[in-house]
Amino acid sequence: MNIKYCPFYFIIVAFSIFTLFSCNNDDDNNQILPPATQTGAGTFACTINGQNFIDTSGGFFNCFYQLVDGEYYFNIQGQAEIGMITSINLGTTKKEITEDETLFLIENSNNSTWAGARFLLNVNSSEFSNTNQINTGELAITKLDFENNIVSGTFWFDLENPYTGELVQIREGRFDTLFTQ
Repeated sequence: MNIKYCPFYFIIVAFSIFTLFSCNNDDDNNQILPPATQTGAGTFACTINGQNFIDTSGGFFNCFYQLVDGEYYFNIQGQAEIGMITSINLGTTKKEITEDETLFLIENSNNSTWAGARFLLNVNSSEFSNTNQINTGELAITKLDFENNIVSGTFWFDLENPYTGELVQIREGRFDTLFTQ
């Protein structure tokens, strides 16, 4: 039997090639980050130490910019799972935000802007780590549309893993969503 003309041989080779090229690992690490848009697209994404973190809530994350007792509060939270991190938060405490403004992410205190992440060690243990005077970052508000309730921005920041003490680098952050007032 001449292998070069055997139909069974061609089927095996074709199936092997098809299988090799069709392998796809559908986790968020292989997905491309969504573009940084300003349309209220319902996106939240960044990289965590080079791995893609793309919100898995389907755009139903809690985002608000509210005036409470004469003070402004902004918050947005994206949810996904990369290593020990299960959510990323950005917010202000008693601080107004404006379009085309870059805010420094320092700590969660009055008149400040901050960022943080929830680290899950196991089902019984989770810790939240915030930016601080040592591990900082930036949040740029690229769109703040009160008529359509759209807020968009970009961000980056560093955190300390509360369990290991290692530096965690959050980069290429972007969000584009609707907010409640």
